[in-house]
Amino acid sequence: QVQPVESGGGLVQAGGSLRLSCTASGRAYAVSWFRRAPGKERRFVASINGGGSMTHYADSVKGRFTISRDNAKNTVYLQMDNLKPEDTAVYYCASRPTYYPKTASDQRTYSGWGQGTQVTVSS
Repeated sequence: QVQPVESGGGLVQAGGSLRLSCTASGRAYAVSWFRRAPGKERRFVASINGGGSMTHYADSVKGRFTISRDNAKNTVYLQMDNLKPEDTAVYYCASRPTYYPKTASDQRTYSGWGQGTQVTVSS
């Protein structure tokens, strides 16, 4: 079981950028980012396959967030641009053996979860 570790969160002003990292040793599984905003359920943000050639995004972040990976470093990135206050959340990465966009938002299909990193966007 792959246990990822997130990093890169912080405080940023609206319109700014942050890059999150998710590092996991072992096999290059499909990885997704989720986020939990204050008082809300954890929700899907973006997903990438093991080879890095296929990606999938939630509508709320399309055109602003970019998911990518460097398998030589066992790391998946989430580049977040034009951040908005509503992007404030704890961001988690999770892994699973297969990449399948139709079930990417189903958290039950993920076997390894990180502890999360806080992102706060001020207005």
